[in-house]
Amino acid sequence: MSSSPILHATDSGVSWITLNRPEAMNAVTWDQRERVIALLADASADPAVRAVVLTATGRGFCAGADLRGAPATGDRAPGDVARTIRLGAQRLITAVLDCEKPVLAAVNGTAAGIGAHLAFACDLVLAAESAKFIEVFVRRGLVPDGGGAYLLPRLVGPQRAKELMFFGDALPAAEAERLGLVNRTVPDEELAATARTWAERLAAGPTRSIALTKQLVNASLDTDRATAFAAEAMAQEINMTTHDAQEGVASFVERRKPTYRGV
Repeated sequence: MSSSPILHATDSGVSWITLNRPEAMNAVTWDQRERVIALLADASADPAVRAVVLTATGRGFCAGADLRGAPATGDRAPGDVARTIRLGAQRLITAVLDCEKPVLAAVNGTAAGIGAHLAFACDLVLAAESAKFIEVFVRRGLVPDGGGAYLLPRLVGPQRAKELMFFGDALPAAEAERLGLVNRTVPDEELAATARTWAERLAAGPTRSIALTKQLVNASLDTDRATAFAAEAMAQEINMTTHDAQEGVASFVERRKPTYRGV
């Protein structure tokens, strides 16, 4: 196993981004965060990348932010905390939400704090049966950050979100699936293979169509019906200029399986 804190490989059109600090349950450092943000930006810009998988090594997906080396409370100037969150955790979550390729989380173990929010920001979430999700902030007397109070109500509603955030109880993967935070729970030994199958299906799909669909769904949660309908119509207008849309229509008429190129 490489000693690099982030492992990266591109295979069959899929960018695999792996947190690799198992000894720290993959608590994310500044360097790791910046590397993940850069890799997500690269995935958006690279036509050869048509899907992204975020996963981790060891027993933990991500135990939150690595706070070692953070300044003591008395050493902070007014505004330091807000600035750190804006430029740190929120940039990481935004990078996932804004990635132009579908992002799949393969949650192999505990996802706590910003680690849970990193998973919830992904477009699809697979979880090993042993995985669990923890809104750990309340245990430390903190307010949820890294987009938690934005993401959770949109995924499970305000009452469930408050329950998770007020109590900070560990949520097993199966229960997370029942609540709609996880798409599918699989046996631990099947997680990697299932993630690969799903990611390769995404990578074989009409990439621009999926990107536009992602934008429409994400934006719909913050807008009115008229605006959402107008955006939908314009997205389809844009989409119909792509090769893959024309290929999809042609394959239907010709009664054959489409071959998408991601353009």
